[in-house]
Amino acid sequence: MVDQLQGTWKSVSCENFENYLKELGVGRVNRKLGCLAKPTVTISVDGDVITIKTKSIFKNNEISFKLGEEFEEITPSGRKNKNIVILDNDSLVQVQDWDGKEAMIRRRLVDGKMVVESALNNVICTRTYERI
Repeated sequence: MVDQLQGTWKSVSCENFENYLKELGVGRVNRKLGCLAKPTVTISVDGDVITIKTKSIFKNNEISFKLGEEFEEITPSGRKNKNIVILDNDSLVQVQDWDGKEAMIRRRLVDGKMVVESALNNVICTRTYERI
């Protein structure tokens, strides 16, 4: 499953991102800048380590992890959280945990595109990427 997500992807659509950032506690200015960004995402695998690099005009982020092993991340908004990533059927599912809150990011392939659904409480953001 992870092999199918390997490669570089460009953002082609984004739904409800500003509301998701607001739910995360991101300030207004950074929310507006984040919504202007059209990130590219590169997913690579080296042995049992998966790396996800996200680059945009606004912020860059990189995480490397092994499936099922907890790791720490400092998000582009500066939030420090604990993460775990698992395979769930056809999806790569990342759970972020901080200050008693929990967000879930689900990455999956749909009709040749990578669909990334991010959820916190009842707020869901969907970003769609095409392979480049």
